[in-house]
Amino acid sequence: MPSGNRQTMGPGQRFRVIRQVSEDLIRGLEPEDLMLQGMADASPAKWHLAHTTWFFEQFLLQNDARHQAAPAPWHTLFNSYYRTIGAPHPRHQRGLLSRPALRHILAWRQRVNGSMERLLAQVEPEAGFNPSPAQRQLLATTELGLNHEQQHQELLLMDLLDGFSRNPLEPVYAPAALSHQDQPARQSGGSLSSPPPLGWWHHPGGLVTLGHQGEGFHFDNESPAHRVWLEPFAMGDRLVTNGEYAAFMADGGYQDSRHWMDEGWHWRHGQHITAPRYWRKDHDGWRWEFTLEGRCPLDPNGPVRHLSWFEADAYARWAGARLPLEVEWETMARHASCRHGQWLDCQHLRPRHATVAPGASMIQQVLGDLWEWTASPYRPYPGFQIPSGAVGEYNGKFMSSQFVLRGGSFLTPAGHHRPTYRNFFAPRSRWMASGLRLARDEASL
Repeated sequence: MPSGNRQTMGPGQRFRVIRQVSEDLIRGLEPEDLMLQGMADASPAKWHLAHTTWFFEQFLLQNDARHQAAPAPWHTLFNSYYRTIGAPHPRHQRGLLSRPALRHILAWRQRVNGSMERLLAQVEPEAGFNPSPAQRQLLATTELGLNHEQQHQELLLMDLLDGFSRNPLEPVYAPAALSHQDQPARQSGGSLSSPPPLGWWHHPGGLVTLGHQGEGFHFDNESPAHRVWLEPFAMGDRLVTNGEYAAFMADGGYQDSRHWMDEGWHWRHGQHITAPRYWRKDHDGWRWEFTLEGRCPLDPNGPVRHLSWFEADAYARWAGARLPLEVEWETMARHASCRHGQWLDCQHLRPRHATVAPGASMIQQVLGDLWEWTASPYRPYPGFQIPSGAVGEYNGKFMSSQFVLRGGSFLTPAGHHRPTYRNFFAPRSRWMASGLRLARDEASL
């Protein structure tokens, strides 16, 4: 997975690098692996490779007479949810699409790549280059398509982990030795460092700004920027750990309805939920975790992950705290002294520990490592306008029955580390790399 500052690349080079990452993610996998769809919310890796290709062909190459388009039925198979341009193939049946074959999808990717690079060659920046409105639209839609592809790179790994976790053979995506190029910090004795005791970052409240301002790419749901009044609050200076979450479990947290929203309580009972998504139990208790590196010992000092909103909210209540509002989280990310986590480019397929920063007051694991659940429902900001055309279906129509997550994860490609970035999932979802940071109310001054 190439690293470096992709934002300084020309459009053509940036396009080639990001598109190649998607294919690098499947290197070493078998064709059968790329067909896995363990649940309706997930999609096969082969489908992700095709859908991201469909996006460029649909929105940028439709009127290119030199481009050899895919057969028309493919535009039904690989449309996700853009209903204004046709009825998509049912999502829960994506794993049944043995045809078109993988080799045909990869060949299609190359045709689309070639056509896109030919288009982008017309807008490579040069001294005095002043793009026309049509060229600016080409660049903007290409940038949206590339960020869309990066989102699907994370989804591909999330969905693959879900599929592998359902196999009794517990397949390994990447052996641990290959993905640990950047090990967690160690103490002088050679053992893994323990996280510091939980501390708090305090904010006096007042009028703050929420949302994207200025230049640079952002998704439509990050704007418009607007002002919000906050009461005094405090944020935990690191993520909650496996060990801390295990204490909640040992105290009967999953059996005590006082900690749970009623919908979550019924979901927990109906799905027989008793632990985070990929924890594994043996005769000695919850000692293992299934990961992209296979079954690994459960690290008590690592941040707990693969939690639903229901579980994160229940833990926070048990701990005498709460989940943060997304405006509180964004205020922290903008104004606190932060140490960020890691991204997919690090090729270290697990989140880092929080570590002690001698002599410094530091909020850790803020951007990267794990997506952090907030208490905020996913709703439009005041003044939000859905873009015209099919692209307007990208985010706006999902602004119901979901909660916002912030921060990015170790599966998120670098470049998505904006404090304003809003991810969103249904409260029962937990196959993504999701954790939690505690918040609490402070007495007014």
